[in-house]
Amino acid sequence: MRVGILTGGGDCQGLNAAIRAVAKSLLLNCQAEIIGIEDGFAGLIERRVSPLSYADCSGILSLGGTILGTSNKASPFSYKGEDCSAQVMAYYKELQLDAVVMIGGDGTMSIAYELSKLGMNIVGVPKTIDNDLMCTERTFGFDTAVAIVTDALDRLRTTGHSHKRVMILETMGRYAGWIALHAGVAGGADVILLPEFPYDLDEVVKACQLRAGEQHYSIVVVAEGAKPKGGQTTVQQTIANSPDPVRLGGIGEVLKQQLELRLNAEVRATALGHIQRGGTPTANDRIFATNVGRHAADLVARKQFGQVVVLQQNCLTSVPLEQVANQSKGVSLADMTMNSALALGISFGDPSLKNPHYIK
Repeated sequence: MRVGILTGGGDCQGLNAAIRAVAKSLLLNCQAEIIGIEDGFAGLIERRVSPLSYADCSGILSLGGTILGTSNKASPFSYKGEDCSAQVMAYYKELQLDAVVMIGGDGTMSIAYELSKLGMNIVGVPKTIDNDLMCTERTFGFDTAVAIVTDALDRLRTTGHSHKRVMILETMGRYAGWIALHAGVAGGADVILLPEFPYDLDEVVKACQLRAGEQHYSIVVVAEGAKPKGGQTTVQQTIANSPDPVRLGGIGEVLKQQLELRLNAEVRATALGHIQRGGTPTANDRIFATNVGRHAADLVARKQFGQVVVLQQNCLTSVPLEQVANQSKGVSLADMTMNSALALGISFGDPSLKNPHYIK
């Protein structure tokens, strides 16, 4: 058995733990030959692969990033303006691969689904700090990102308290608010602004004024994809000829400037950016990445292809690639953490948002 492994899309903590789990499981239990595909789909397009031995996958559990490299600009269906899918399929056959384990988020799984329709045997592994992949309760990378943001909030709290300031922290997450929500709750935020629920600036001002009277400072967490009611998301950069041409970012600074005009307080904004993606994975992410990687190896061994490993009701299972491709999972009012935040009086910039358990 010859099995390829690639990591696609943005990097995150836990990728090496997943690579390790897939490779070692197949090496030990199936005597498989493992082929590492470099820099995501770019490796298949540009014919860059190398064998992975047991030793290559040792000592990498705690490393951030990915030993294989990755790319979020290398879709086989649109690479430098060309459709390279036919040559990718030819290279796949030339390598005599029985399957490819693709570790990635919604973009990677969408590409994987299209390649599977062309005949490539694929098993997907769910990763992304955004936690926005459909059909799974969790993706690895998310826990570490939340821990990093929570640590930053703890630090912003002490300086905000000292100077009686409004402290704004902008998080990643694209069009999903999972990082902002979970870190905001863990870090005791007063206001959390999410892409799923457009906010009213007047309500944000009101919440900060209320906190100023009680504790003399405020903590505001805003997801990069958040937008005001009737407004647009804040775009940092538009990249031509890219599969992901819109790069979000800058809402924290925009909100800072708006609040400074409305509040009798100093306002400071911090954008963590790629700090959320880097460094050592948490124990939870190491374990979860190991578990999903091992499960993916099991699917390969049983030749159950066209599947993505997912967590449902705290158990690992799998669903067809088509169920996760070309869509994403956002925060809803039914979410447990969202309910807790509303019950505790955290403002989301919209007075109509209520905890369903308390609606009479």
